[in-house]
Amino acid sequence: MFFFLLSIFWTIFLIVEVIICIGAFTAVLQERKIWINPKLPSLKPFPGMLKVYLLNVFWMSCCLIGAILTVFEAVITLDWKFQNTRQFAHNQVERRVAQWATKLFIGPVEIRGLENLPSADPGAPAPIYIANHDSQIDLAAVYYLNRPWRWISKSQVMFLPGVGQVMYLSDHVFIDRVKKKNKSKDSSTGARNLYLKSNESVQSGVPMFFFPQGTRRLGERLPFKDGAFKVAQENDSVLIPISIEIPLTAWNSMYPLTKAPSPVVLTIHKPIPTKGRDTESLKKESFDVIYSVLPDYTKQS
Repeated sequence: MFFFLLSIFWTIFLIVEVIICIGAFTAVLQERKIWINPKLPSLKPFPGMLKVYLLNVFWMSCCLIGAILTVFEAVITLDWKFQNTRQFAHNQVERRVAQWATKLFIGPVEIRGLENLPSADPGAPAPIYIANHDSQIDLAAVYYLNRPWRWISKSQVMFLPGVGQVMYLSDHVFIDRVKKKNKSKDSSTGARNLYLKSNESVQSGVPMFFFPQGTRRLGERLPFKDGAFKVAQENDSVLIPISIEIPLTAWNSMYPLTKAPSPVVLTIHKPIPTKGRDTESLKKESFDVIYSVLPDYTKQS
C-alpha cells in the first residue's frame, strides 16, 4: 500500500513538473515585454531568455518541494491551521529559494542603508515596505532584506505550481482581479478586501510589501497607486521606501559561467512617517525618494 501511494504521489509530482516546464515559457514572454523598450538592451534568446526560463523552472520546482515539506511538517506537528508552519514557509522556503535563484542566475545583491530598516517594536504598527517594480528580479532580490512581510497578489497566482502554494502557506494576501463585466463593483470589492486583509496583517505585527506602480515597467516611471499609502495612513505605519536598481546586463551576461555582472542594488531610504499626512503628498515624496538614486532611462536616447 505504501509503495502504491508513493507511486501515485511521484506520478502527480512529475505531472506538475511538466506543467512547470511549460508554464515557465509564459514568464519568459512577460519578461521579454519589459526589455522591448528601445532605450534598453533587448532580451537575447541566449543566454537571456534561457536564464529567465531556467530561473522560473528552478524557482517553481524548489517552491513545490518546499510546499510539500511544509505540509509534511504541519502533519507531523499536528498544526492543521498552519499557524506554526507559516514562518517555516516564509523563512525557510520562500526566502531561501529566492536567494538561491538570485545567486545562481542573476549574481550578487548589494544592500545600502540597512540602518534605515526599523527594529521590531511590539508597541508600534508594522511598517509598509514600498519599492519600484522593474523585473522579475525584484521579487527575488528583496528577500535579501531578511525581513518577514506579506505580498499582495492576484488570486490566480495561488494556482501557480509551487509558488502559489508556498504563498498560501505563508499567508500572503490574495485578491480577486477586476473583471470587465461590472468593473466598478468588482473594483470596489477588491479594494475593500485589499485594505481589510492588509490592515489585519499590519495590526497583527506583520509588515506589508507593495509595489505601488502595480505592474513591472523597466525604463518607465509609472505613477504610484493609492493602496499602500492608505493602508499606512490608516494604521499610522511608517513607509520604508526601497530603490531597486537592476544592471542592464543581468539577463544577457554569461553568469554563472563567467564573472558576475554588476550587483543588483537595494537602497533602503529613511522611514517616512504617515501620521497627519495626505495621500498625494506621501505618494509624491515616496516617488521622489525612490527614484532619486535610480538611472532615468526615460531621458536616454
